[in-house]
Amino acid sequence: MLFLNYFANRKQIFKLVLLLVAGCIFLASIWYSNMLVKKIADEERNKAILWADAIQKKASLVKYTETFFEQLKVEEKKKVQIWAAAIRRLINADYTEDISFYSEVVAKNTTIPVILTDDNDNIYSAMNVDFNVKKVRKLKGKIKEEFSQHEPIVYSYGKSKNYLYYKESKIFSELRNVLDDLIKSFMSEVVINSASVPVIITDSLKKNVIVYGNIDSSKINDKANLGVLLYRMSKQNTPIEISFINTGKSYIFYEDSDVLKKLRYYPFVQFMIVSIFIILAYFGFNASRRAEQNSVWLGLAKETAHQLGTPMSSLIAIAELLKLKDIDETLVVELEKDINRLNNITERFSKIGSPPKLANMNIIEVTENAVNYMRDRTSKNISMEVINQIGGDVKVPLNANLFEWVIENLCKNAVDAMAGNGKVTITISDDTDHIHIDVSDTGKGMSKSMFFMIFTPGFTTKKRGWGLGLSLSKRIIENYHKGRIFVKNSTINKGTTFRIIIQK
Repeated sequence: MLFLNYFANRKQIFKLVLLLVAGCIFLASIWYSNMLVKKIADEERNKAILWADAIQKKASLVKYTETFFEQLKVEEKKKVQIWAAAIRRLINADYTEDISFYSEVVAKNTTIPVILTDDNDNIYSAMNVDFNVKKVRKLKGKIKEEFSQHEPIVYSYGKSKNYLYYKESKIFSELRNVLDDLIKSFMSEVVINSASVPVIITDSLKKNVIVYGNIDSSKINDKANLGVLLYRMSKQNTPIEISFINTGKSYIFYEDSDVLKKLRYYPFVQFMIVSIFIILAYFGFNASRRAEQNSVWLGLAKETAHQLGTPMSSLIAIAELLKLKDIDETLVVELEKDINRLNNITERFSKIGSPPKLANMNIIEVTENAVNYMRDRTSKNISMEVINQIGGDVKVPLNANLFEWVIENLCKNAVDAMAGNGKVTITISDDTDHIHIDVSDTGKGMSKSMFFMIFTPGFTTKKRGWGLGLSLSKRIIENYHKGRIFVKNSTINKGTTFRIIIQK
C-alpha cells in the first residue's frame, strides 16, 4: 500500500515537473517569437519612416520644379508680350520709322502659335500650330477657345478688319503637361507605395479626400468612420503638408501597415492557440487515463465478483446444513447476516461498469441501515449517531446497495482516522433542491492539499489498503447518482467532515 501511495505522490510530482517543462518551453517560444516580431515590426516601422522621408523630399522637389516652371511661365509671358508688341508696332508704324528691329522679333518667332483671320473668323494663314491649315478654314470650337487666352491683335486691311490670334508657346505647353504628369505621378507614388502604408491625401481642410490607397473604400465613404480614421492617423504620425501652385495645400495622412498591425497581435494569438492546445491535450490525456483506469477497475470488480461466487455458494449450503443440526440458532442467524453481507458485496462489484437501476427510496432509511450495520461491527469505544434535521422521510432516486456502500466507506474511514476511539456523526439536512449528508469524525484530520488527492485511485494514508474506497464512492455518487462528494472541512487532530449532495 505504501508503494501505491508512493506511486501516486510520484505521479503528482511528475505532473508538476511536466507542467513546469511545458511552461518553460512555452515561455521560451513566446519570448523568441516576440523578439522576431519586434525585429520585423522595427523594420516595418523604419520602412514607413523612410517612405515618409522620401515623400517629403519628393514633395519638395516637385514644389521646386513647379516654382521653376512658374518662373518660366513669367518669362514666356514676357516673350509673348514682346512679340505681340512688335506686331502692333509694325502694324501702326509709318513709312519714316525704322522697323527692322520689330521685323526681326516677329520673324524669329518659331514657337508662338499664331492664326490670322478676317472679321468672320475665316483663317488666312497660321504658323507654329499643330493642325492642318488647309483642312481647318474656320477658327471655332476648341481651337478658338485655346487661342482666346489673350486678346487678339486687330488691324485694318482696306475696309475690313483682320485679327491676329496667338497663345503660349508649344514649349511652354509641353512643360505644363510634363509638370501635370509629375504631380499626378507624385500622387500615385504616394497612394501606391512600396511600404504598403495606408495613406489618405486630403485638401487643406483635412476633411475632403483627394486620393487614398491601401484602405477599404467603405471606410472612406462613411464620413463618421473617415473622421475617426483621420484622427487616428494624425495621432500616430504627423500629417505631411504639401503645397502646389495648381492644387493648393494638401495633407498626407498615413499609419502603420497592415503587416505591422498584425504582427502586434501575433504573440497574443500564438499565446491563445498554444494555450488551447495545452488545455485540449491535458483534458485528452486525463480522459484517456481515466478510461484506462476505469477499464482496470471494471475488470478487477468483475473478477472479484466472479471469485466470490464459489465460496458464497458453499457458505449458503453450510448455513442450511447447520439449521438441520442442533446448533445455537443465534450463530446461524449471524452467519446468514454475514452471508447476506457477502452477497451484497458481490452484487456491488458486479454492478460496477453497468448503469445502475435507480428507484425512489427513502434516503433517511437507507442511510440509517448502513450506519446500523457499521455500528454493530465497530468497537464500543466509537459511537455513531444519525441526526435527521429534515424531520421526515425523503424519497430520492437511489440504488440502495451502492449508496449504502458509500456510507459504509465513509464510516470505515472515519473509524480508521480515530484509531479506535471517538465519535462519528452523520447529519442529514436539505435545501430547496438537494439533500446534504455530512459524515464527521473526531479523528486526526488532514491538510487541505489532500482534499482532492484522497479521491485519486490508489492513494491512501493507511499502512494497509488499496486506496479504492473513496475513488469508488466518488464514482457511485457523481457518475451514477449525478451528485457530489467532497471534503467539506478538516482540521489537524480535530476531525474531518465529508459532504454528499444528492438532488431531490
